[in-house]
Amino acid sequence: MRKHIMDFKNRTAIVTGGARGIGRGIALALAGRGANVIIADLDEESAQRVVNEIKSGGSRSYFCETDVTQQWSTDQMVEATLEEYGNLDVLVNNAGVGGAPGFANRKIPNVEDWQQTFDVNVFGIVNCSQSVENYMIDQSYGKIVNISSIAGRVGRSGFATYAASKAAAINVSQAWAFKLAPFGINVNTICPGLIWTPLWESIAEWRKSTEDQNSELSPRQIFQRAVSESVPLGREQTPEDVGNVVAFLASDRARSITGQAINVDGGVRMN
Repeated sequence: MRKHIMDFKNRTAIVTGGARGIGRGIALALAGRGANVIIADLDEESAQRVVNEIKSGGSRSYFCETDVTQQWSTDQMVEATLEEYGNLDVLVNNAGVGGAPGFANRKIPNVEDWQQTFDVNVFGIVNCSQSVENYMIDQSYGKIVNISSIAGRVGRSGFATYAASKAAAINVSQAWAFKLAPFGINVNTICPGLIWTPLWESIAEWRKSTEDQNSELSPRQIFQRAVSESVPLGREQTPEDVGNVVAFLASDRARSITGQAINVDGGVRMN
């Protein structure tokens, strides 16, 4: 019988920022299809919970403490993955931040907000991709999926640091797609919409402190208002929604797809 091409048995995936939110949803989606999943994160306690959750479902998982802003750390991430499982097939660059600590309380982003956001959201993708590319080139196979945002699709006056970094993530992904295509490696981007995660909660807190119309609302109410006003399908997205699309792009069903940015946003952006 022909093997199902969405089966990830004996394949290994790294998910950065896999300890919570969208990253957790991605890790569970890949593990649920049989992949070995490395949770690359700085939050060991939360990451270990995801590892245990994956193991309880019958798949293999491993926590690797990783700072994506440091090339030596992402190099060690790849070395640890190969030592643990012997192969590496999928990299999901999911780690992301909205600014430096305390950004939700600042009406105007400071220099540290710009630096931290680009260090994680852009250079994190660069560092991890550089760390895996030689291995993937040598095996003439690999899937890289980068997590951007619909915020990167169009500029806006508020929260410029985050939007600019996510726009850069899309462009970096396309550059890497051109670079690695001759070696049989696919590189794509997903742009999630409105998903209630710790990051979105921080964004809602920022909007509460900077926007008069939201000053009396709770962060969750601000989020729900954004969903009702902007999502044509009328419902929030979930980490599982993103995880399912990652699983598709990381599979051989998507072998002819590269350099694309796919919205998972309920119709907020239709281009």
